Amino acid sequence: MEKHILSKSTFIKGVQCTKALYFHKHHRELRDDLSAAQEAIFAQGTSVGELAQQLFPGGVDCTPESYYDFQAAVIRTHEEIAKGSKVIYEAAFQFNGVLAALDILVEHADGWCAYEVKSSTTVSGTNHLDATIQYYAITNSGIALKDISIVHINNQYVKNGPIDVNELFTVTSVKEEVLQLLPGIPNKVNALKSVLLQPEAPTVEIGTHCSSPYQCDFAGHCWKHVPAYSVFNIARLSVEKKFELYGNNILHLKDIPETFPMNANQWMQVRSEANNEAFIDKAAIRKFVSELNYPIYHLDFETFTSAVPIFDGSRPYQQLVFQYSLHVEDEDGRVEHKEYLAETNGEDPRIQFIERLIADCGNTGDVLVYNIGFERGKLFDLIEFSPGHKPPLLHIINRLKDLMIPFRERWYYTPEMQGSYSIKKVLPALVPELSYQDLTIQEGGTASNTFTTMLQGNFTGDAAQTRQDLLDYCALDTLAMVRILGELKEI
Repeated sequence: MEKHILSKSTFIKGVQCTKALYFHKHHRELRDDLSAAQEAIFAQGTSVGELAQQLFPGGVDCTPESYYDFQAAVIRTHEEIAKGSKVIYEAAFQFNGVLAALDILVEHADGWCAYEVKSSTTVSGTNHLDATIQYYAITNSGIALKDISIVHINNQYVKNGPIDVNELFTVTSVKEEVLQLLPGIPNKVNALKSVLLQPEAPTVEIGTHCSSPYQCDFAGHCWKHVPAYSVFNIARLSVEKKFELYGNNILHLKDIPETFPMNANQWMQVRSEANNEAFIDKAAIRKFVSELNYPIYHLDFETFTSAVPIFDGSRPYQQLVFQYSLHVEDEDGRVEHKEYLAETNGEDPRIQFIERLIADCGNTGDVLVYNIGFERGKLFDLIEFSPGHKPPLLHIINRLKDLMIPFRERWYYTPEMQGSYSIKKVLPALVPELSYQDLTIQEGGTASNTFTTMLQGNFTGDAAQTRQDLLDYCALDTLAMVRILGELKEI
């Protein structure tokens, strides 16, 4: 059997961008490095797919021995069908140079049904297209499908004991949508196959398709002419306006014409960059600082999520707290640091987290956070989980204040912030001697993925050192808050 030309994934890639499809086939060396977050997403998708097989137990697995030997999987699939196998995992089909590997194929009493598993909680238009190319390859290989469905996560499921796969997953038929898309598939397949036969990559300008429906893994190459700080970094400017500027060959903020429609904060960002000018509202900052009550508890949470809930009383993708850092600042300037990091022994950390947090946060003084919506939301989640701790947790909630406000409201803005009020931008602007760049773990996504890997028993590094790296990262978040507030006081 000849090797396929398109697969389900490369078909979807080509629909998004023909240049990306060409690069994937002929210039993979141009691909961006895979981030830790993307690796975690792929690993999660694999584990969800394996768990979904329990919906239809007892199947045969046609996964090829070698990742690139899908033609053997196609042959094996047809052999299993001929033998009378009723449930097939990773069933593979090939037609007209298009390979489609299906997560689960089941022969029910009234015919064959195809099931594609997704780790998402909803069914998207891209999922419909994904299912259509599968339907195209399967039915043209001689299998009449009674139905084709997307198996996805039910985010209302609450774990209580062993995972109930029938409650965790929702099965949604997409045959109606597939049949509507199917007539356009042959022409699209032929067009994409022609792209791959061209001597050079097609000319495709950058656009919204670079990140929709998926972030393109060749964006680094295609966007290399765009400066690291450009019109695409203007805060809260619509993507349409950003590309309008780009279409007029405007990349640098200083080149934006005065007549271009933007709001006051966006013009502040532009003028700050053009004139290397800071904007400081001392009266507003003075009022903010004067209303803080000591001792001040500088608090930051870290959370993790999992498509398949790990602990009883949790839902898919629920953000669960596993770590906090707390710098307690007295009015005389003394600062004490407290912290908590959950163990990874399989025990639910939330009760211990709650009890330690209540003890560490005392009874008086403001609890200062950076982006109040996050910590407040997690505290209410903890109340829902442990109603018996509601009074002290509510007391913490009622003491919360938000250090992000002066920067979000543009009471303090400098060119170094580049339109952002994220603490990762504010800290180097106000306290350049403190830096996340000196840490092994430098942002929350890596912290979350690292802890999740350790919790699930998949971690292979130095566990003791990595726990220290997690503590160092979270501690810098709250030390940064202490130092940033100190700068505001000086102003």
